[in-house]
Amino acid sequence: MIGFIRFADSLSAWFGKAFAWLILLMAFGTGYEVIVRYLFNNPTAWALDVSFMMYGTLFMMGGAYTLSRGGHVRGDFLYRLWEPRNQARVDLVLYIFFFFPGVLALIISGWKYAERSWRFGEVSVNSPAGVPIYQFKTVIVAAGLLLFIQGIAQIMRCLLAIRTNEWLKADEDVFETEDLLMQRAAEAEKDAHP
Repeated sequence: MIGFIRFADSLSAWFGKAFAWLILLMAFGTGYEVIVRYLFNNPTAWALDVSFMMYGTLFMMGGAYTLSRGGHVRGDFLYRLWEPRNQARVDLVLYIFFFFPGVLALIISGWKYAERSWRFGEVSVNSPAGVPIYQFKTVIVAAGLLLFIQGIAQIMRCLLAIRTNEWLKADEDVFETEDLLMQRAAEAEKDAHP
């Protein structure tokens, strides 16, 4: 189980980090649009649609990564007080009865939307540039599949937590800036006063 959990976490992390680079493309595209619109009075016909698609892709493809790191919002005012075994039991029930049906619906519906969109060569109706959107609809299926794989890993995490009363954490790969600064300050203080 631990091997599959690590595989799913790595897969989710790879896709999440790869698609995170869309932030730079979005910033460049938005900056370009602002410059040509306000400095040259020559707005583009594609910028709004492309920024929507990039943001939607970033959001969708980062979902499994966020799930693997426990980063999704949860109302845990009671949950956090429970021992891991009880948290895992509740999570297991929620994954089985809510998460997986929702993700399966996302994959099946997304497949229908994407297939139809590719067949017709669908373009955005909001853009005079006719920006193609079939590739964007394919992201729905890809994100659903990643969530499904990560969901299986989360089920396995629950089973391990029920058995051991400890959560198997994902590898930490992202840190808050203030935490890093505090860590560096503590190291510098320790080096200054050995």
